Amino acid sequence: MIIEDIRKRLRGGFVPFTLRTSDGEKFPVPHREFIFITERRVVIADKKGYVNVLDPLHIVSIEEARPLPTR
Repeated sequence: MIIEDIRKRLRGGFVPFTLRTSDGEKFPVPHREFIFITERRVVIADKKGYVNVLDPLHIVSIEEARPLPTR
């Protein structure tokens, strides 16, 4: 279940990730303080303080954030 995969990412050493939903939208999670998980919802805040409430059934993938290129 994808919720358990998300919870595992939040327990260990955190690496930023993005959740993709069934409609193709992406929701970045830059830090563990930007996500809240309940039994029936995943709440993701953005850096401006707006939140998106997702149904876990529509989360189809977790993409690990790519590191920024070094100069």
